[in-house]
This record gives sequence, structure tokens and C-alpha cells, in this order.
Amino acid sequence: MTTKKTRYACKIALATVLTSSMMAGTAQAQLAGHNVILVHGFQMEDLDTPPANLQAIRDAGEDYWQTFWLSRSEARVDWPSDGRIEGSIAQRAYEQIREISQQGLCNDFCIVVSHSTGDLVTRYLLENQARWLQNEGLPPLKILASIDYAGAGGGTDLANLALSLAYNPTWYNWPLRAAVQAFTGIEPEPGKLGVVNDLQTNTARNLALSPNSVPRLRFVAGGSPYAGITKPFIAGKDDGVVPAHSSCGATSAQGIDSCTGNLSLAGKVTSQNGPAGLYYNHYPILMNEGVTHGGVLGSETGNISVPVVNNTTLNSLQVDFASRTYSKRPWWKLWGSKDRYIEVPGSDQTDMSTLVYSTLNN
Repeated sequence: MTTKKTRYACKIALATVLTSSMMAGTAQAQLAGHNVILVHGFQMEDLDTPPANLQAIRDAGEDYWQTFWLSRSEARVDWPSDGRIEGSIAQRAYEQIREISQQGLCNDFCIVVSHSTGDLVTRYLLENQARWLQNEGLPPLKILASIDYAGAGGGTDLANLALSLAYNPTWYNWPLRAAVQAFTGIEPEPGKLGVVNDLQTNTARNLALSPNSVPRLRFVAGGSPYAGITKPFIAGKDDGVVPAHSSCGATSAQGIDSCTGNLSLAGKVTSQNGPAGLYYNHYPILMNEGVTHGGVLGSETGNISVPVVNNTTLNSLQVDFASRTYSKRPWWKLWGSKDRYIEVPGSDQTDMSTLVYSTLNN
């Protein structure tokens, strides 16, 4: 039995042990004793050069997760970004879901790890996989929880602009065109945007909305990829691709600045323009103002993570990040009260995926 004192010591160790030992050693292809299924995000290369077959899709899916999660997973759901979620994406995804069921990989529950548009694909799979599999006499996948990095389940303004630009190419100036091309990788044309169609905010927010029992753990970024050229075209805070209203799991597409009304992405305790509500069973766990949309998958360090929903258990998955509250005065503020901050101590010394894996796997 684990004592409270031991658990406290483990939390401190996770926050302060910042050596290569966090990264080294033999990787276990499980998280908290459960097999992991990966669902990748949008791959812009598919719009320019559509994958030729399922093997090409799987090869690209494997490359997507190389930085951290590939060696910690037992299965993936790989899908073509030149398709639509209710079309070829669903078909390709089902072929792999069926294999996972036949192999019994989720008999003792699986944990899904998704990134970006993988959040929306996962939501569609969670709503439909039981019916699909039961129709073939196969057992549905037992999913314990979904860990969603930079989730695009609420869509993104960049997809709205891409479709507008595709149909009205002469209406827009070069900064907007540059932002859209940074996101899509192509000059947008009607009929060639694939899953970008599903990422339009209204479209994404009307896809697979039935509540289900699988907790969606949200990990939110706020950094600036693409030299910041996309940020002026996204409402509220964003990670350069996905707005906070989407990654937090907010029920409205209105721009917000944080996943909560009293804590900024940087951890400052202050009033924020937070979400009016969150989707059922969606839990913002960590926010990180500095990490970028892709950096959440293990490639970026030096950024402080901020706990939001913490010290709780979601469907038997223990969420127990170390945290500390401190006060500091900005260099330009010579008098008055200090500002209060909350952070995961030591989180700037590691990457977000390692932090999440190390904590949830404890």
C-alpha cells in the first residue's frame, strides 16, 4: 500500500529530478498499466501528395510520433489528411480499430493519446467504435481515458480562412495567405483541403457531440510557431494552430485567454477571459504558455506548465501533478503587492510529454 508520505515524496521527485534519467531506460509500451493507442494530427503533406495506400498512411503515422510516444504505445490509428472524417478517415480508422479489437489489446482498458486534429478523430471514434465492432461480432474497445495534446476538436480559425481563401482567392492580403499556407502547406483550392474542411469551427463543433464516459484530459499550449505569422488570425490565445477554446474543450468557439477564469496560461493568478463552459467529461489538466503546437509531443523544453484540474482521479487514472504557489514582483513594479503564480515546479527543465508520462505513470 502506498502511504500519503510516500506519494508526496514521489510527487516532489517527479518535479525535481531533471536529469537524463527521465528520458533514458527501457521504455514500457504502457501508461499506468494500460496499453496506449496513438491518434495523430493533421499532416499537411497529404494535401499536396495524397498517400497511395494504407502502408503509406501507417509509415507517416509512425514518423509522426517518433519524438516520444511511439516507443510507449502498443497501437496507432493512422489516417489520411486528404480525406474527410466521415469518409475515408473513418474507413481507414475502422480497419485499425478492428485489428486492435481482434488482438485484444484493450481487454484491460486502453488509454488514447491524441494530438491536434487527432482529438476530433478520437471523438468520432469514441462515438462510433462500439457500434462498428459489434456489427461484426467483435468486442468494443474499452477506453479508460484520452490524453489530448493541443486538441483541435473545436476547430480552428485557420481552417475557416483556408476555405474562404480557396473559394475567394483575390480577397485576401499576403499576411493572411502566408498564415494559411503555413497551416495547410499548399495554396488552398476547392476540393483539395481534405480534413481542413472538418476543422472549420462550425463543422468541428457539430461532429460527434454525444456525451460519453471517457474522460478527455486536455493539455494546452500557447507558443508561437511559424514565426508568429498565424497568431493574428486566431481568436483569443492559441498555440499557433489551435485556439484555446478548442484545446481547453470549451463549449463555445468564442476566443478565450485561458482554460479557467482565474489563472493565465503563464500561471498568474488573475482574472481571465475563460470559457463559459466545457464539454462534458473534458478536463483541462495543464496549460503552458511557451510550448508550441508541435512542441507538446516532446521536442521543446524551457517552458513552465501550469496545473488546472489536479489532485483528482478520472476513471481510475490518477492526476497528481506537483504544484507550488509563489509570489514575485515584476522588475518594473517598484512597490505594491506581488503577483501570485502557480506552476508545476521544474516543468521548464523537461518537455511536456515526458512530464505528463512520468506523472500519470507513477
